Amino acid sequence: MKKLIYAFFLVAITVGFGTSSVSAQDKMMKSGNPMVGGAAMYKNKDIIDNAVNSKDHTTLVAAVKAAGLVETLKGKGPFTVFAPTNSAFDMLPAGTVDTLLKPENKGMLTKILTYHVVAGNMDSKKIMKAIKKGNGKAMFKTVAGGMLTASMDGNTLVLTDEKGGMSKVTIANVKQSNGVIHVVDTVLMPN
Repeated sequence: MKKLIYAFFLVAITVGFGTSSVSAQDKMMKSGNPMVGGAAMYKNKDIIDNAVNSKDHTTLVAAVKAAGLVETLKGKGPFTVFAPTNSAFDMLPAGTVDTLLKPENKGMLTKILTYHVVAGNMDSKKIMKAIKKGNGKAMFKTVAGGMLTASMDGNTLVLTDEKGGMSKVTIANVKQSNGVIHVVDTVLMPN
């Protein structure tokens, strides 16, 4: 099982970072500070302080600011955040992000963003243990109140939202001072 988990992380890291500059990535991983969006993620910094440095999460950071969630995600936590990349937001229908960022849509934006957050510190080992215990599926209640279903597709951790949309974890276990981030490739949508 440990070999399977290690292989999962190696694949996720390779997919997330590409194949160039492997020695620099190896050093970052050994130090416990993986690279996300071209920036080191420091486990002694909080979710927001790390996210603002990731060039792959500028849309997410803008959305968190617009929803007024900065102070919450800088809080003690712990939080497990499934962080969609810019390309995940780009897959939404044209104009969706601009519409959600408008002040009059703050409630809907907050619901979508908090649907990507689970209370607690759920690293992939805990998630996979829950999946195994649930005979292939695990349900997690989000801060928004909705449910996410976690499962495995081969060595890939997959999340299914309440509308049946699926998102793959591309980089797992990015440890933060107040929780953990798992980078995902699709925006999850609540009911």
